[in-house]
Formats: sequence, C-alpha cells, structure tokens
Amino acid sequence: MTIERDAGPVTPAGLDPVTFEVLKNAFATAVDLMSEQIMRTCYSFVIYARDFSSALCDASGGTVMQGSADIAVHVGTLHFQCRAVLEEFGDDIGPGDVFAVNDPYRGGTHFNDVSFIRPIFAGSELIGFAQNKGHWADIGGNVPGSFDVNAKEHFSEGLRITPVRVWHRGKQLHDVARLLVSNTRSPYSCMGDLNAQAEATAVCEREVLRLVDRYGKDTVVAAMAGVQDYVERIVRRKLAELPHGEWHAVDHLDADPGSPEGLVPVSVRMRIDDEGIHYDLTGSAPAVSTFLNSGYGTTHSALYAGTKTFFPDVPLNSGLYRVVHADLGPEGTVVNAAWPTAVTGFCSGPYEKLMNALFEIWSQVVPERAMACAFNLEYLLVGGRDGRTEERPYFMWYDWMAGGWGGRNGKDGSGATAPVFGPGLAVQPVEGQERLSPVLTSRHSIVTDSGGPGRYRGGCGLEKGGVLTDCESTVMSYCCDRARSITWGIAGGLPSVPHGVWLNKGTDEERFLGATFSNVPIEPGDSFTRPSAGGGGYGDPLTRDPELVVEDVIDGYVSVERAAKDYGVVIRPIDPELDQYEVDTAATEELRASIAAQRRDWLAEDPHAVARRYRAGELDMLDVIRRYGVVLDWGTGELHENTTRQYRELLQKRSAAHWA
Repeated sequence: MTIERDAGPVTPAGLDPVTFEVLKNAFATAVDLMSEQIMRTCYSFVIYARDFSSALCDASGGTVMQGSADIAVHVGTLHFQCRAVLEEFGDDIGPGDVFAVNDPYRGGTHFNDVSFIRPIFAGSELIGFAQNKGHWADIGGNVPGSFDVNAKEHFSEGLRITPVRVWHRGKQLHDVARLLVSNTRSPYSCMGDLNAQAEATAVCEREVLRLVDRYGKDTVVAAMAGVQDYVERIVRRKLAELPHGEWHAVDHLDADPGSPEGLVPVSVRMRIDDEGIHYDLTGSAPAVSTFLNSGYGTTHSALYAGTKTFFPDVPLNSGLYRVVHADLGPEGTVVNAAWPTAVTGFCSGPYEKLMNALFEIWSQVVPERAMACAFNLEYLLVGGRDGRTEERPYFMWYDWMAGGWGGRNGKDGSGATAPVFGPGLAVQPVEGQERLSPVLTSRHSIVTDSGGPGRYRGGCGLEKGGVLTDCESTVMSYCCDRARSITWGIAGGLPSVPHGVWLNKGTDEERFLGATFSNVPIEPGDSFTRPSAGGGGYGDPLTRDPELVVEDVIDGYVSVERAAKDYGVVIRPIDPELDQYEVDTAATEELRASIAAQRRDWLAEDPHAVARRYRAGELDMLDVIRRYGVVLDWGTGELHENTTRQYRELLQKRSAAHWA
C-alpha cells in the first residue's frame, strides 16, 4: 500500500500518517459493518436488494465516510439530514437516542427513504453520528408503493417525517414508532426495518467507540476531521491540473403535464477556478405539475455524484462538498422545489438528468474519460391484495431494472448495469419476487439493438415482462422518463431506445402506457413488459470496426438489420447456429458512403411524413429516432411536434456536428 506522506494532517493529537491511514480505513469498516447488519436483519425485500446507504458523520453533521456499495444519491444527502437533527434538537441529544427523518424539504431524498440517526458519545462528549437510510416499500399516499405520478403536492405522496426522536436514552418510544409504521400499507415489515436500521447504527457506534478505547477520543476526532481535509486536498490538487473555464450542458425531462407538449430543460453551467467547482442551475425550468421535481438535497447530491464519477479514486465525503459550490437558482424550479411541491419522482427526473448533463460537461474537461448518456432509473410498482391466502394482505411488487451506460472514449459502455443513481443497487431475484407477490416473471433478457450506435457502442438494456396471477384490487404505477428525451449519444454517437411500459403487448388489448403513469387498474391474467434503455453511443458509428460489429451480432447485442442501418456494415450469415458471419467489405464501403451522403438530409425530412410512414409500418421505431430524429407517441404514432424540433436540435449538436 502506498501512503501519501502528507495524507495525515498535523494536529494537537499528534496524528501521524500511519495512524491516520489505519483510522481512515477503520471508519470505512465501521460503515460497512453497519451495511452488513442491515442486510441480515431487514424485513423489506427492497432494502435487501441494497436500496439503502450508511454513513459516519462528525459532531457537526459533516460526512466522514460512506459505505463501499452505497447509493450515490443517498450519500450526498446524509449530512443535510444529520444537520436537520442538530437544528431541531440542539443540546437535547444524548447517548442512546435515535432519530428518524425522511423530509425532502430538509435535505432528504423522497418520502420512502427513511433515515435513522444515532449520536455517538465518548463519555459526555458528542463526537459523531451513525446514520442508515433505507427505502421503505410503502410510506402511505395515494397509491401502493407511494409513487403517485399525478401528485402535485406532497400530501398525495405519503408520510412526511420531520426529525423525530424514536429512541430516548436507549428506550424505544413505542407510540412514535407505531405512529410511523401505521401510516404505511405494510406496518409489520416497516416496523421490522425500523428496528433493523436503528440496530445497524448501534453497530457503527460500537466500532467507533472501540477505536476511541484504543486510540483515544482526541485522536479519533482528529482523524474524522483529517479524512475530510484529505479528500479536499486531493480534489483541489486534481483541479489545479485541469483547464479553468466555463462549460454548459442541458438535459431534459420528457414533458410537463400542465404545459404544452415539449421537453423540459434541466440546465447546468459549470466553472472551474482557483476556488473550486461552481455549478449554476438557474436556466432550469419551473417545477413540473407532477412528482418529477427535486429538492435542494437531491440536487446537491446529483452534483456531487456526477462530479465524483470523473474522480473515481476520490472518497466521497464532506471534503469533496467543500470544493463544489452550487447556485440552484430561485425556489420553485424543477431542481429547487420547495414545500409542498411533489418530489418523490426526483430520482427518475432531475437527478439523473443532472448527472448526465455533468457527464457531457466533464467529457469535455476530461476527454480521456468521456462518456455518453446512461439509461434512466425506473421503478415499476404493482400493488393490491394478494389472493393466494385467505387473509388477502396488501402486496407491493416493487421492481427496478439494470440497463446500459454510455459508450466511452476507447471503450463500449457497460451493459445490464445498475443505474448511475446508485451502482451498488442490486437487481432483485425473480424467485424472491414471485414468492412474495402474485406476479410471475415471463421474460428478463438483453434487448438487441438497445445500445446506442457509435464508434464505441452504448451498453445494452434489458426487457422484463410479467403476468398477474391471483390478485385483487390491483393497480400499476411507473416512475421513469426518457420516452421522449431518449438516452443520447455524444461526439457523433446515436441514441438508444425509449423507455415505457406495454400492457398486454401482442394482443387485441395492447396498450402503451408510457414512461410515467399511476394507478392503472390491472386484472389477473394481464401481462406487461418494458425495456430499459441502453447507453448512448460515443463517436460516429460509421467509423466502428466492422469486425466489432460482427462480434456484437454474434453476442446478440446488434441485429444483422441494424448493423446495416446504424453502422453501415453489411454482414452475411454463413451459419448463424454456429455464430458464423462475415463482413461484405465492398458492400459495406458502398453502404457507408451512401449513409454518410444522406444522413443530414434525413434529419431535415418533414416529421409529419415520417410519422405517417411509421404508422403505415414503413419505418420502425429505431429508424424514426436514429435516422430522422423524430419523436412520437409510441403507442399511437402521433407526432410530438415541439419535442421533435428540440430533439433534432440536440441531435445536430451531439451527433451530426461531429460527422465527417
């Protein structure tokens, strides 16, 4: 192990570099033990699939250390929530206390994410906090799972927990605990998670106090401060090696239901100077009339996580936060929503749009790490009464998917990967889902042609389907986006595929439900399916090595048809059963020249004519998106005129401007 000789700060406690390194890693172990505890004791299948995070904070609430596999969005908010407890209770905090909070308007994420915060005392002195945040499968509100797309205010979304004491000096306040869980559709499970999360924070407390016994309180406290100083120094040193200047990028939500059709901008301006990194979001749209808005905590978290993606070797704690300065603009925007604006869908809305906008910006600053857009986080919720038992209890089938990340400079994008929202998020095992809910999984496989074409292809997405079995009073809700602001490529790369749910696809009752909806009634026997997008492509797809396209065809990532349409590579099947194909070199050269001569004209064709050809079956969805830059209602084929105009402008900038 290489230890930086200046890693350990000089302190009154005489903290030497070796002791500093030992304690830095011991803090990480303490947080990881907290995570292991919650994995073994939680009641919720959602939390078991790693939709939780943990952190150790100092006495002022600053984050000292996160867990090794935590969800990025959670970690970037934990210091806000810790400080909310300090603001609320001040000196009235003692050993054995545990506080709960989920308030998005006090720096939290959304109402389902409930944090438990335990102060750590060395004798009579408060030296830190242990915190665990877990996603409860339900927190009340209008729909099972608490994801109500139609919500305009938080009152429709579930229970808002301002900082509240749940344990007092080691004794659980049972009335408070019952009040919290009784506002959910699964009080038994939530009570189990409540106890498991609180006990997990006790594990971290135990580990920190063990370090105090061994090294002394002053040394441990100095190391907590030193870890944050260490990260700040590393980041500032890296910034000094980068160009200073200003950059700008815009990503989009699909639509605002309360406004005319058109993409909704999430704008990011970034400046690097001697003081650090400065983000300005003042060009972002007003809050939308649905739940796809972000509070200040999650917006800051997106900026932290998007920045750290380009500094993968830097730990994430408040030392990084000191270097990142943000102007979120006025309250009331889609990135700075104030109470009581609905915010539960922030994760699929502004959060991932901010991260991908930062990817585009940092790809210009650090081009060797450039990466195109990644697929959008999505949640599908099916809830109702489980008819498999006489009691007919509530069930929540709560599912998210892996998908593709963007193509990179020199490498294809990662396929079937957790979302940028939280790379530690696990895909739920279908066997567990089927045991817990009356939903059978009918399909779960990679989607051919879902990776955005490019010199370096975007990673592929997945398709997952299900069938309702013995259920009653059941509804479906979906939190996603990018049915219209489709996952995009950069440096000449092309887009992926749209998100969206199909009900009873391939039958007379087929319906495209879109990428955001709530409370859709469904019955036993109904089937549903949805893809996750792949990542956008990086670089001109006509410059991709034809032999790599053949390998993609063999692997099932690209079809022979789209190899020709997207990459201009003509492939002759010799024996597909034995994965034997060959490139027709002469035909490929001719086709690539033909596509290069026509593709700018395709982006200027009358979009109404393109829509008519789609409805007539002359063009497929990928033709419409990738060749013509046209966005439709994918169920009816209706043209989204304003969206198409905006989408074409973006394609011109990100793709066509880089074609030879």
